[in-house]
Amino acid sequence: MAYARKLADGQTCRIHRYDIATGESTLVHTSPTVLFEAPNWTTGGDLVLNGDGILWSLPADGSAPPRPIPYEGLPELNNDHVLAPDGETAYLSANDGHIYAASLRGGSVRQVTHEKRLHFLHGVSPDGATLAYVGVEPGDWSTASLRTVGVDGTGDQQLTPPGGRDDGPEYTPDSAWIHFNTEHFDGHAQIARIRPDGSGLEQLTFDDRVNWFPHFAPDGEHAVYLSYPPGTEGHPADRPVELRLVRGGDWRFPRTVVELAGGQGTINVNSWSPDSRHFAYVDYPLAA
Repeated sequence: MAYARKLADGQTCRIHRYDIATGESTLVHTSPTVLFEAPNWTTGGDLVLNGDGILWSLPADGSAPPRPIPYEGLPELNNDHVLAPDGETAYLSANDGHIYAASLRGGSVRQVTHEKRLHFLHGVSPDGATLAYVGVEPGDWSTASLRTVGVDGTGDQQLTPPGGRDDGPEYTPDSAWIHFNTEHFDGHAQIARIRPDGSGLEQLTFDDRVNWFPHFAPDGEHAVYLSYPPGTEGHPADRPVELRLVRGGDWRFPRTVVELAGGQGTINVNSWSPDSRHFAYVDYPLAA
């Protein structure tokens, strides 16, 4: 069964890059046919996105159209994927519930996880040894908890108790923290952080908006996250959302830098450029 998301009638997918120095967004690619999601940014200057259940590569300057990356034996993918520090490896969440390791050039893949739980990947440690993911028992989202596992599939560890609807765990560039969104504090998604050993849980945002997917720039000086209107349940698609920029670790005063039609697929994974100046994102406008 295929689960890949599709564009609605009259809807367009647009891939952008945002320049934090100038405050300008540049349109990279427009597609009326493929719903691209969740851009990563490679060390070589390409964006890597999910679309139609497979992985695609696109020059970050838009100089060529997206091209599918050919893999052998890889199940249909969801939009959770991260790039390893080696610049060559991608870790991918598939719709069979498992995480796979693959080369960005394509070819054969390696299954990392084998437990029956569902694995939704979001982070890889700066030393490339550990993955951060959300684990869910099949059919029961109330069991979602933040977990880590070695890239060889060993050493699985639970960091948070179930019931908080945790999501989007991502390591800081210095490895000191894992940032994520959680409902543990006040019943709607807020940004928080926790030590990789499961200690030191701390809430970072305190507003009435529904905040998801914190992503740090490689230099550690900036972070961006997705912010939904108050009352939003989960992280749905096709909503009026904001991308909020945090400078110098001061989560008390984020700045809205982009307002767009999107949500699910816009910025699910880290999409910062290697020089920490740009991040990529996707919106999905409907024809007027």
